[in-house]
Amino acid sequence: MLDRPLDAHPFLGDPVPDLLPDGQPVGRELALSILRRHLARIQGRVQEEFEAHRLSGLDAARWLAVLMDGVARGAHAWTLAAVQEEAPDGQPMPHAPERPFADRSYPSPAEQAASAAREAPHLTMAPHGTGSAERPFTLAATGGYGRGVMAPCSDMDLLFLSDHPLGPRGRRAVEMMLYMLWDLGLKVGHATRTIAECMEDARSDATIQTALIDARMLAGDPAIFVRFQGAYARARKAWGFGQFLSAKRAERSARHKRYGDSPYLVEPHLKEGRGGLRDLQTMYWFARWAFGAQRMPDLVGPDAPGGGLLTEREARQFRRAWDFLWTVRFHLHYVTGRAEERLTFDLQPVVGARMGYTRHGTQDGVERFMKHLFLTARDVVRLCRLLEPAIERAALGLPAVQPAPDAAMTAAGIALADGKALFAPDRSIGDDPAIMLRLLVAVRDRGLALHPLAQRALIRHAPDAQRLRGDPEANRLFLDLLTGKDASRSMRVLNSIGFLQRFIPDWARIVGLMQFDTYHVYTVEEHTIHAIAVLDALERGELGEAAPVASELIGQIQSKRALRVAMLLHDIAKGRGGDHSELGAGIAQEVCPRLGLTPEETETVSWLVLHHLLISQTAFKRDIDDPKTIMDIAEIVQSPERLRLLLVLTVADMRAVGPKVWNGWKATLLRELYWRVAEVLAGGLSVPERDVRVARSRQAAASMLADRPPEEVEQFLSLGYPGYWLSFDPATHARHAAMIREAKGAPLTVRTRVQDARGVTEVTVWCSDHPGLFSRIAGALAVAGASIVDARIHTMTNGMALDTFWVQDAAGGAFDAPHKLARLAVLIEQALSGRLRLADEILKVKREPARLRAVTVPPRVVVDNHASAAHTVIEVNGRDRPGLLHDVTDAITEQGLQIASAHITTYGVRAVDVFYVKDVFGLKVENERKLAQLRGALLEALSPKAAVAA
Repeated sequence: MLDRPLDAHPFLGDPVPDLLPDGQPVGRELALSILRRHLARIQGRVQEEFEAHRLSGLDAARWLAVLMDGVARGAHAWTLAAVQEEAPDGQPMPHAPERPFADRSYPSPAEQAASAAREAPHLTMAPHGTGSAERPFTLAATGGYGRGVMAPCSDMDLLFLSDHPLGPRGRRAVEMMLYMLWDLGLKVGHATRTIAECMEDARSDATIQTALIDARMLAGDPAIFVRFQGAYARARKAWGFGQFLSAKRAERSARHKRYGDSPYLVEPHLKEGRGGLRDLQTMYWFARWAFGAQRMPDLVGPDAPGGGLLTEREARQFRRAWDFLWTVRFHLHYVTGRAEERLTFDLQPVVGARMGYTRHGTQDGVERFMKHLFLTARDVVRLCRLLEPAIERAALGLPAVQPAPDAAMTAAGIALADGKALFAPDRSIGDDPAIMLRLLVAVRDRGLALHPLAQRALIRHAPDAQRLRGDPEANRLFLDLLTGKDASRSMRVLNSIGFLQRFIPDWARIVGLMQFDTYHVYTVEEHTIHAIAVLDALERGELGEAAPVASELIGQIQSKRALRVAMLLHDIAKGRGGDHSELGAGIAQEVCPRLGLTPEETETVSWLVLHHLLISQTAFKRDIDDPKTIMDIAEIVQSPERLRLLLVLTVADMRAVGPKVWNGWKATLLRELYWRVAEVLAGGLSVPERDVRVARSRQAAASMLADRPPEEVEQFLSLGYPGYWLSFDPATHARHAAMIREAKGAPLTVRTRVQDARGVTEVTVWCSDHPGLFSRIAGALAVAGASIVDARIHTMTNGMALDTFWVQDAAGGAFDAPHKLARLAVLIEQALSGRLRLADEILKVKREPARLRAVTVPPRVVVDNHASAAHTVIEVNGRDRPGLLHDVTDAITEQGLQIASAHITTYGVRAVDVFYVKDVFGLKVENERKLAQLRGALLEALSPKAAVAA
């Protein structure tokens, strides 16, 4: 029910014009025209009032439902009169309703029945050839429409209800009314059932049970609806609440699995996802079935069912969440013009702006809006976990509380019920807040599940966590949970109940915080808990194949507490502006002592947070074959233990970003970088003098070619410059030798090799070198649908080019379809011969989905002359698109520079490409004027208009 009568809103205007002048129905086309104009008027007025912020989402949903009642009743009244006119002469005619749309208030169910009796005729006309009148039927609303709320583009669910099966005229009336509503452009879900059929169909179908529990009379014979209500009440009592509870829980679990089992997905499903409208509706259905409650405030107070299952504050939270989600949903429907329930990237800025969210400090308006949405979803999850066990207890009785199975649990204040852990009845959380942590330790150590009543108590007492800050026992218990088995499970519970943000105040800043990009799938705190889950999996040995080095190293780590706390805090400073690694290191210096860590552990945690991106950024953006790259990392890390910590932290962090971020190629780069730095730290000679390393590589290659004629081996060894010998292993050198031998002077040779373990396909091109070669090959690969993840470019002593590209398909796996590999080789040949118009073909390549275009990526160019001893390192950041690498490398070539290697990384829609270049004399580019021209050319290549111009 609404909180105020319709008369409080004069914007609703006049009632629907009478479709039965003088008791006779107007023609169908005229009736449709009248109803269509009225429908447009009421929908337009609701939208106008809503968008002017004079109606909240929930109020708008309720007003729209009431106005649609008028349309349904009008169509019903006209249909019955029209059907009766089809009767032969002499048959009884119905009287016209007095004022079918005159109700100007939100009636109660009893008032609805009385109003319908006055305003709509009974179906009493007789069919042809009979002398007896057909029995009447009742029109009822079900589903969301039955609850009295309706979104702009939602379905109108109707039930044609009768005591007995409808006769020909009754079926004709139903058909005519449905066609009228469909012709009005309405989406109508409908069912025609007798009361007995309703009971029979609902007996084993929770969906029908749910629809019927929301049934609301619209028009027709009120006596039928009263009989239906009585029959359904008796049926529900006979079926019991338990079966309905179990069925809705199973339905909810399947729904969450399909639409999002986390309330923190960055493109949430507003209606069906966890923490969405359907979860709130489920609580309403439980309360309605068990107690007949119409609203959540009905559960407040000592006289309410169960002695008051909600506090006034919790009831207000329900209302706020319900209202906010409905407001977002209304905006979503109005923006898209359809029943869109998924809040995608392109819609988030639009809806956020319509709701008044603007930039505040370091946060964009869309990020503020999404944080509010995520916090609301979190509140919905908490409220459901708080209310559901209370309804179950009140409806089905208290569980039998049993004493704990051992003295330690009894002393900790833990008991059991239905085999699940909960607080002992004689223990008060308010007097002993640390019991919350002791409960989770007991649950973990004994492999128990939390009883729903325990979750309810945890949620209500989470604010007491602030009293535990600095408490030695609480710190010990918390670190035990963080460093023990299944730590992510414990952290997820502590986060979901609101404990973490009170125990560690800085945590509150990242709850519900999203990054408006397509790379991060979760909010910051959800990503952090996923990263802790990866650490758990590494310790259990579950990722031995996907991350073998990290799986081996985690067992060798001595600073286990420091690793876990660093994982918890590594993104703690996001959303504050500035470098979150530097800011986070400072926060760690403050938080760690409060948690009881030693000064040495505190320093290690702070260092890890400061450098938690070092390994990944180096592996994916720098040439790890460059000795300076390895020496620079070794100088920062300095300790084998810190290197192990950093590698494990990096793997967990990356795998927790999203399901498509980690792949075999990235695992390979991290592994190779780790071992090279580890050898340096161990005093090995992984980075000896360049000439020594080149000589060793040549010797290894010669050994691999021992079965070939000596002159052939010597000719091959003379082809490569030092950079070539340092870029590949001996087996690859041997394959190159065979490829060159087989080419036999051919102008172009292309070889592909699928590397399943690395998740990439290696494409090697042997041809005459010339300016723009890299750009043309990159363009051909783009046209073929291959994504370049790494590249090595080598000019040999005989003037030929040996260029190697590692590519993946659109899904991030090896580019291995045979027909695609064949086409790839053809396209490279056509591009190099000039027969393929790259610019035109690239424009035909499938573009990104429209929903991703709202994410902006400002172009950026960084030139570094210190990262390499022999090359200028250029890093370009821009929005990824087909042909981007072609455009960028073409710009580099136009500036007269030679590309020695390229490292390609994509973070969602952001491309980060790094190139090692020299000028035509083989030197670094250090002239400022030349560098300025280079930056300008690259920025132009990165701009969106470059793709159109191409």
